[in-house]
Amino acid sequence: MTREAALKALADCRERIDTIDRRLLALLNERTRVVEEIGRIKQDCKLPVYEPKREDEVLGNIAQHNQGPMAPEAARRIFERIIDEMRTLQRLKMEAMRDGERE
Repeated sequence: MTREAALKALADCRERIDTIDRRLLALLNERTRVVEEIGRIKQDCKLPVYEPKREDEVLGNIAQHNQGPMAPEAARRIFERIIDEMRTLQRLKMEAMRDGERE
């Protein structure tokens, strides 16, 4: 492969990654909206934000459906991070709702 061909191939790959990243971002924002709804339901029912059993179910679902080439450990770490961020978001939203109720 010539240098010019390699640079074009890299540019094409990077363009595809940018497109995929935008799709991932859209999906994460969609997930966030669902998490916000879950937070409202938990708030109304006075349920805890942290549900270790549910988190285990999510991680099990990811492990079961990962067909690679991403390593199972990598997929787990990514989803652990997503879950952690979503839990933080739920807590913050629930706190804001409680603060709003006090006013």
